[in-house]
This record gives sequence, C-alpha cells and structure tokens, in this order.
Amino acid sequence: MLNEDGPTRRAFLARLQGEITKRGIIDVLRDGVKHQSYNIDLFYGTPSPANEKAKELNAANRFTVTRQFRYSQDDSQLALDLGMFINGSPVATFELKNSLTKQTVSDAVWQYKSDRDPREKLFEFGRCIVHFAVDDQEVMFCTHLRGKASWFLPFNKGWNDGAGNPPNPDGLKTDYLWKQVLEPASLTNIVENYAQIIVEQDKKTKKKKKIQIWPRYHQLAAVRQLLADISERGAGQRYLIQHSAGSGKSFSIAWLAHQLIGLEKNDEQIFDSTIVVTDRRILDKQIRDTIKQYAQVGSTVGHAEHSGDLRKFIADGKKIIISTIQKFPFILDEIGNEHRGRRFAIIIDEAHSSQGGKTSAAMAQALSDAGEEPEEETYEDQINRLMEAHKLLSNASYFAFTATPKNKTLEIFGAPDPQSDGKVKHRSFHSYTMKQAIQEGFILDVLAHYMPIESYYKLAKTVEDDPQFDAKKAKKKLRSYVESHEHAIRLKAEIMVDHFHEQVVAKSKIGGNARAMVVSNGVQRAIKYFHAISDYLVERKSPY
Repeated sequence: MLNEDGPTRRAFLARLQGEITKRGIIDVLRDGVKHQSYNIDLFYGTPSPANEKAKELNAANRFTVTRQFRYSQDDSQLALDLGMFINGSPVATFELKNSLTKQTVSDAVWQYKSDRDPREKLFEFGRCIVHFAVDDQEVMFCTHLRGKASWFLPFNKGWNDGAGNPPNPDGLKTDYLWKQVLEPASLTNIVENYAQIIVEQDKKTKKKKKIQIWPRYHQLAAVRQLLADISERGAGQRYLIQHSAGSGKSFSIAWLAHQLIGLEKNDEQIFDSTIVVTDRRILDKQIRDTIKQYAQVGSTVGHAEHSGDLRKFIADGKKIIISTIQKFPFILDEIGNEHRGRRFAIIIDEAHSSQGGKTSAAMAQALSDAGEEPEEETYEDQINRLMEAHKLLSNASYFAFTATPKNKTLEIFGAPDPQSDGKVKHRSFHSYTMKQAIQEGFILDVLAHYMPIESYYKLAKTVEDDPQFDAKKAKKKLRSYVESHEHAIRLKAEIMVDHFHEQVVAKSKIGGNARAMVVSNGVQRAIKYFHAISDYLVERKSPY
C-alpha cells in the first residue's frame, strides 16, 4: 500500500514528516514510527553475530548518494553537490571543493553560511544529521545550519601532532571520509551510538536549547580503537587517553561508557559494570548529564549521590555508575572482597590532577592486590605507586583520560614503547594534542605572549650535617610559600602591567592621536584587569 500513491501513502508520509520535525531524524531512524496500529521500522541496526534474521534485515538497508541534490522547492531549484540517504531519509549533505578550481574547504563553509537558506526544510534542525564541507586537504562539519552563525568543526585526523591530515600515498588526504567513516557499517554504528540530540541549559538565562551532536574525528577514532582492543584482549588492561582541553572529553567518556557495557568476547559480556569517576563536582554533573542523555535505556545509568547509592549500584550490577571519588571509600571493602569475582571498567577523568589522595589510592588498591599506602605523596603519586607496585587484577580495566600526564602516569597507564637504545618509553593509547587543539581553534595558545619572571631564593642550613634535612623538599616548600605570598603575586602583576603598557604605547606611536587615545583607554582597562587578577590570586593564595 505504501508503494503506491494514494491516501494511505500520503497519510503515512505526513505522519513521518511530523515525527521527524518533532523527534529528529536520528531518533526516527533508531526507533521507527508508530502509524495507526503499525510500528514501522525505517532502519535496521548492526546485527549480533549469531542473529541471522537481523543480518538479513541489516543487509536490506539502502545507503544512497545523489549528485547535484536539489533541495529547494521554489523555482530556483538550488542544489547541493551531494546528498546522502539511508532508506530514503537524508543523513548528510556535502559541498565539495578542490585545488584545481583554486577553492578550499573555507569556500565550502562560506557557501553553507551564505548561500544555503536555513529555513529550507532540509536544513531545519534535526531533519538532517550533518553537513560536510570538504576539499582534497581538509574536512569540516556542522550539525545545524543557521546562516552566518553556523558553527563548523574540523573533522581531520591531525598531522605531526597538529591540525590537518597526513599525506595519503594512495589518493586524496580526505578520502578517509568516504572509505572509512561513511561506509555503511561505520555510518550505521555512528547513527546507533554517537549521533544524538541533547538538551543544554544556558547558565545565565536558564533557557534550554537542543543541540545535535556528531563526533569529531579524534573522538570517534579513540573510542573505536579502545573498543577494538578490549574486544581482542579482554578485561585487565590499562589505557591512557591523552586528550587536550577542548577535545570534548565528556562526550568521549559517555560514548565509551555506553559501548563498554554491551561489549562481548567469545559470546560473553566483558564487563559487569562501568564506573565513571571524577572528583570535580561541576564536571561530575556535566558527565552525568551527558551520559544520561545518551542512555537509550534510562535504568542502565545510576548517579551515586550518596555512598549508600554507590554501594547498592555495585551490588545490584548497575551497568553504568557515575560518582565523585570522595564517595568511593565507603564501598571499598565490598569491591575489594565481595566483588572481586566480577569485572569492572573504571573510567578515570583527569587522572593527572583529579585522581589523588587517600580516596583515589584506596580505589586503586581495592581493585588491585593488597598494598600499603605510602606517606607524603600527592594524589597522582599515590595512585601511580600503588599501580606500579601491585599487580592489577585481571577483572578490572582502567581508562584514564588526561590532558598533560606526568612521566610516571605515562609509565603506569601508558603502553611500553621499546627504543633502539634498549630503553623503554611509554606512550598514550590515543592522543589529541594541545598543539592540535590550538591550531584547530579550541583553546588559546597561552605561550604566545608568555613572559618569564625570574625568582631567586637563598636557603640557609643552620645545623650542619643534619641527616633529616632534605634540600629538595625544603626548596619545594620554600618556593610554594614565596610564590603564593601576597607581595610576590602583586609584584609580578605590576611587572606584567608595566611590560604591557610599554608594548602597547610603543605601537600606538605609529598611529595618530585618535588611535593613541583608543589604545591608552585599552591599556587602562587592561591594567584594571591585571589588578583584578592579582586580587583574585591573592585571595586564593595561588602561585602566579
């Protein structure tokens, strides 16, 4: 009946359009449409290995590409270079440029922003998953076209720890988009597990808005590589994911956590529970909200607000457990004794800075063989010592996300990398470097205007040959005291103000009086800003 034009077909198409407008194309593809007394599937997901019927249905999916895709209903008949569809539903559009025509990805982005009316049905929020701007060097993408306000993000592999893509001896630098990311199995996986519409609340206005998510390349690559390695090697591994600020770590953790719970090896589930741990309350809420919005079954996620919740979630086998590290000590005995026969995936956020103290060391201790806790060590040092000195149990895996790991953290969580000279270095399992984040515009280069200020110390030893005197520790404590002293902080702020004033005034002499006046006003505002910073640092007793 739906194959022939008529009232039944038109009624269904009207229903389908209404559902896409209301729920978005991602949810419609995942869950189908209920029409009258029928539940109609519009897409068949990845089948399990032993399910032959699911394999047949998945093979029936039709992935199609239309060249010169006409999207406008008016007389202009405007067209895009490409449109991609799953079973007739649009999932991606493309504007393609190349060096032969002396056009780049920037021209494609400009075309989307300037020539594509966001009021067109195809470009309305949620009606298409992603819009790609592509040339032979780089890829950019956007999930919601809003004219000049459209936000395009890079979708590049990275090259030499920076932005861009590596040379490709077999073709264009960007052919990974067609050959790897958008081939049917990969696109199916993205629709099922990564693409999502989430709700965010503005901190100031408290207004909520919907945002459509498509993974950046490094997020997709990191999670997929982790899942593949775990599927092959099983539980009991350690992974260091070195992702800079601006990498979208909360989403990476959410995608990893959800897919770890369904991961299997030899037809057996690898992990009983995934525990996401952070000790920062703001980030804890951010990760909690992100993970919950990705939960296609809400009961799989538990946020442990109290220690009793955490204890109960672990005992009941809750699939994903989210908690701050401060609550973890209350259930260490249960994990260390009653639950050693079960398998856990422990996702640790910011292992280098957040994970520390007796609570974090105790967490590592509970999931490893018994060990003694050393004294006079930082959070990170304690975790590293425990994991270095005591064999990690085979029933637990650690996934440590960090931006700037210490060498010791690399040794503990990183993979050994033997060198030609016989030494062994350690490397992270996956990296998204600060250099790449800076070049892609996600964080500022704080060293671009870095100004070093030298400090001098003189340490007097009053008791000769004192065996309890540790010069290294004493110097460290002395510097910490001096650098956090109010006088030192304000002195450095004054030096920075003087330097800034000299630089800007020197540049202002090039222009006329009007420019000099504008620059002078800017300097005065900057001076107030520097003083405000120094007041804040003094209040916090922070080293400058």
